[in-house]
Amino acid sequence: MWYFRTLGERKIIEFIFLCIFMLFFFGPLLNLLLLAFAGEWQYPDVLPKVWSLEWWSFVLQDESIVKSMWLSFLIATIVTLISLIICIPAAYAFARIQFPLRRFFLFSFLLTNAFPKMGLYVAIAVLFYQMNLMNTFTGIILIHIINTLMFMTWIPSAAFENVHKSQEEAARDAGASPLRVFWHITLPMAKPGIIVASIFTFLSSLNEAEGTFLVGVPNYQTMPVIMYSIIADYPSTAGAVFSVILTLPTLILLFAARRFVGADAFASGFKMK
Repeated sequence: MWYFRTLGERKIIEFIFLCIFMLFFFGPLLNLLLLAFAGEWQYPDVLPKVWSLEWWSFVLQDESIVKSMWLSFLIATIVTLISLIICIPAAYAFARIQFPLRRFFLFSFLLTNAFPKMGLYVAIAVLFYQMNLMNTFTGIILIHIINTLMFMTWIPSAAFENVHKSQEEAARDAGASPLRVFWHITLPMAKPGIIVASIFTFLSSLNEAEGTFLVGVPNYQTMPVIMYSIIADYPSTAGAVFSVILTLPTLILLFAARRFVGADAFASGFKMK
């Protein structure tokens, strides 16, 4: 009897912690969503008194804002494709070739995320200024790629390591060339990890603001850059609308990855031997 009472109390405690977590995680998103459709909402009202689409019309009818959306998605797509071309061969080399200072070079990709980004971007901006890359589309692409190298190297490298060499050796014994083995055996088996890395890369580029602001303004303004000015110059409702638009692709892609790739791919993508 004491055991069941203790088990019941434990379940209650777990439920309380789950509710706290759900409130902590989904509370800000729910508040943002309500604010985006609020016409009049003041404290201490729990819900908006008036619902409105006024600021949605404002955001979607502003040509500069719509242009920033298309630019953000274009840049994120290009950055993801270029990162795939550059980093997949490097990730395969890290996973399959033992060479001096291998782990040192692999960990060096963490450096872009190990220090305050603005300090790193200022140093890069000085170099870009000397190379005439400031306020250019190429400069924005490069600074986004620098920021996403870790995702496109670490996760695919771990995915390639999780492909058993015996499967590749069996295909070679059957007469397949190294390129055919890679294309038909290794790459398909590592595909879930590569998809995860591509999603993270796309989202990281889509949400990049500091580097774009430093290198691209005033000629190129993406969604995160425009969002700063909207939050500063307009009511919080307008900022909430733009935040929802910026957050929506992130949620869709993450849920799609969870649905079609699975949690095991996320976990295996970070297992380094």
